Amino acid sequence: MSYISKVFNVMIASPGDVASERTIIRDVIYEWNAVHSESRDIVLMPIGWESHSSPEMGSSAQEIINKQVLDKCDFLVGVFWTRIGTATSEYASGTVEEIEKHISSGKPAMLYFSSQPVALDTVDLKQVEELKKFKSSCQSRGLYEGYDSHADFKEKFYRHLQLKINEHPMFKDINSENISPPVESSTQLPELSPEARVLLKEASLDPHGHILHVRYIGGTDIQTNGKNLIPSNERREVAKWEAALEELTYKDLLVERGHKGEVFEVSNLGYQIADMIEL
Repeated sequence: MSYISKVFNVMIASPGDVASERTIIRDVIYEWNAVHSESRDIVLMPIGWESHSSPEMGSSAQEIINKQVLDKCDFLVGVFWTRIGTATSEYASGTVEEIEKHISSGKPAMLYFSSQPVALDTVDLKQVEELKKFKSSCQSRGLYEGYDSHADFKEKFYRHLQLKINEHPMFKDINSENISPPVESSTQLPELSPEARVLLKEASLDPHGHILHVRYIGGTDIQTNGKNLIPSNERREVAKWEAALEELTYKDLLVERGHKGEVFEVSNLGYQIADMIEL
């Protein structure tokens, strides 16, 4: 049955190292819509430059993104980890420019900073230093949130989104009699072993989403995406990767298709979780 709702555009502002968080933000917004949009007469639309901008000449790339995307947004979610992004003519990065211009317009914004561990040899120290400066500048201008895992981020953002929509004046006068107290997300990110994370991510990149578990006289292979993920046929190593297969199957992230435990496929839930994994 159709219903009339007011649509609010939610800008996702972030540099390139938090792709998993962008996916989580979209999934949380879609889940909020599925649960609340009809009763609240509100629909949230996740917006990003990569999906809502089109080619245009005559101005800088950031100016075009601001005009085509940012200016049309009502609400912003900003996320950072180790990078601040590429500098623009006026700001430390395009992401920072989007955040600052959005805040200056008086519209609501929520900022998150990741404290997840990272390998030092993969980090650009200049980017880290610029990010520290921006984070420090935010301390005296409002309240931001930290998180230490993707599961922690999803849990916090799901709750914060509900609070913001329940309490901010922008949303409060729209069918406010149907406001419900914040609840936890019904789709939780599972805790996975390192081997299970790698196996699920690689399988999600396989053209058919297949995993082959092959035993032969010389040893055992677990193959997906053109790779054998078992580095050696030492029994201890094989057992870890076989346990990862069992873990993913038990958590409904893989579906067993063969009759002898030889063929597996990534499930719909498995693809959703894999999109949130960044190796």
